[in-house]
Amino acid sequence: MNYSSDSLVFARVCEAAQEHFCLRFEDSAECDAAPAGALRWSAELSAVGDWVRARGADATLALMENVEPRTTCISRQRAGRGGKQLILALALLAAACCELGQAQTPPPPILEIDIANYVPYGYDAFDIQKFASAPVLTPASGPGGGRAFQFFVFIGDIVAVNGKPVKGLWTARGTTFSFDPNAAPGHSAADVTRGNVIDMYWEIAQLDGTPIGTLSASGLTRGTPPPGAPLAQTGDNLSIIGGTGAFLGARGQAGVIDLGSPRQASVVEDPAFRRIIGGAKRSYVLHLIPMSVPQIVNTAAGPAVTHSSDFTLVTASKPATPGEILSLFVTGLGATRPGIDPGRPFPSSPLQSVAAPVEVAVNGKSGEVLAAVGLPGATDGYQVNFRLPTDTAKGTAILQVSAAWITGPAVSIVIQ
Repeated sequence: MNYSSDSLVFARVCEAAQEHFCLRFEDSAECDAAPAGALRWSAELSAVGDWVRARGADATLALMENVEPRTTCISRQRAGRGGKQLILALALLAAACCELGQAQTPPPPILEIDIANYVPYGYDAFDIQKFASAPVLTPASGPGGGRAFQFFVFIGDIVAVNGKPVKGLWTARGTTFSFDPNAAPGHSAADVTRGNVIDMYWEIAQLDGTPIGTLSASGLTRGTPPPGAPLAQTGDNLSIIGGTGAFLGARGQAGVIDLGSPRQASVVEDPAFRRIIGGAKRSYVLHLIPMSVPQIVNTAAGPAVTHSSDFTLVTASKPATPGEILSLFVTGLGATRPGIDPGRPFPSSPLQSVAAPVEVAVNGKSGEVLAAVGLPGATDGYQVNFRLPTDTAKGTAILQVSAAWITGPAVSIVIQ
């Protein structure tokens, strides 16, 4: 270290374990450090993220003379210490000038949504008194055959996203046109082959009914998928035009995977009995461009993944162990419950739980997520507590966080 023993310089604590510290200086140089003088006996030694004033002791060691006042931190009660507070080192995320993940950006998320008990209801009657009046199977009447200008609605149950069981509503409304370059009588002449003009909605919830979010799309059905569509898509040309909740601000494209074999019901049939009468299965693929993705915070000393027991960083000198509970600090997890006004800091009471399902993958295998909450005082900072799988191999492990099936960049930690 080239800093003078006669002058104090600013530095930031990037590692803290008992009385061993590592400082990062304004020129990005790093150096081992120790508390000097009265600071050694201070009731509150510095924590990761603190700014300190330090001087050089020798070529390899800096002495920390004092800790600058903290403007934002998260703390918990220190056990057995008369009520004093223990700083949760990396929970300084809310005010830290940390850099976000240095890993490769993952590809845009693809959601495969499975639907059950779906029924198309055709407008074959226009007497409003007859709508939804028959509690029994009532087939649609009329010309059928894709005749232009017919109106219809779809209603179905969302049962899974990417194979994960969920609940939800799928619904759509549209008009048949039967576009075709060689249009038959009653169909619509056009330069493309498409079926309907449609608006479509997927409202997704967890199995306990907790809302996750809604996606909406608009466009044309049938025909070939557009260039760049997911390979699983077999038809349609739909634009994802927005979302709510975990999908706020999302854009993208969507289309059908499997149309299923639906019966054609009349709008006279009462949809209250849809599940009893029965419907068909259908699946869609949605290629999302989300407004934000989960990103594990990257500190000067590495990814913000800590040992939950003392909130020190997982490092090569203090690696994680299989089965251990870790805490990571992340941005981009989205809405919380019970909820706050957009843009407001998360309160300390009540704690705000992330509304979307959160997963932590360790070498591609899911770790048990114990909690995912907004950090008090932060507007886009979250703490996720998870348990490393007990069979995690020693060496370097790759971590990725996802929320609502939207996966963030990978980071690596050391396992012993």
